[in-house]
Amino acid sequence: MKKIVVLSGAGVSAESGIKTFRGSDGLWEKYRIEDVANYDAWLNNQALVLEFYNQRRKQLATVNPNEAHYALAVLEENYNVHIITQNVDDLHERAGSTHVLHLHGELTKVRSSVDENLIYDIGYNELNAGDLCEKGSQLRPHIVWFGEMVPKIEEASTLLHDADILLVIGTSLQVYPAAGLIHDTPNHCRKYLIDPGSLPVSGISNLTVIRKTAGEGVPDLVKQLLNEKSI
Repeated sequence: MKKIVVLSGAGVSAESGIKTFRGSDGLWEKYRIEDVANYDAWLNNQALVLEFYNQRRKQLATVNPNEAHYALAVLEENYNVHIITQNVDDLHERAGSTHVLHLHGELTKVRSSVDENLIYDIGYNELNAGDLCEKGSQLRPHIVWFGEMVPKIEEASTLLHDADILLVIGTSLQVYPAAGLIHDTPNHCRKYLIDPGSLPVSGISNLTVIRKTAGEGVPDLVKQLLNEKSI
């Protein structure tokens, strides 16, 4: 069974109504990035950081997966599919995908401030000051903040080493180290980039660019891949 690896970004979730970091209507417009998404912000204004992520969690509970998410779940029925996502939402899982690696953390989880291995499911509930881990420390959002290491980047790179097909969906390929993953595929790997914008794609072999939104382009490509499987 051929192995398909998906690298997904904010453009996939935006069509479900998830506010993006950098969009003009995004949640970031209310705060400076450095005020809510790094460890110094956590130390200096914990209440603001908690409120910011509580708002994001609350909004996540109001949206649903879109056609791109569902199409990728269908793809699993015929291919060995692994999704590497830069998104912190749970829309891939809610659509039915079962192999999802979150590079930048998960909004529906929190973790200990003193032991990164103590991770707890919180769902769409609030995280408040005084909510402690079993070691007695304040719980923090299970998010990889700016300036922090991306602990799962090596696992993601390993997934790409034997990929037959790579789908890059809804990502600007500007945020590293995730953007560099496209270069970790073997020579024979077919690559598809689905994004309506103009992205830096020069120097990438076996690449097909599909200038469509995720909701349009992913279902179309999935149909094509399923037809290949049936031949």
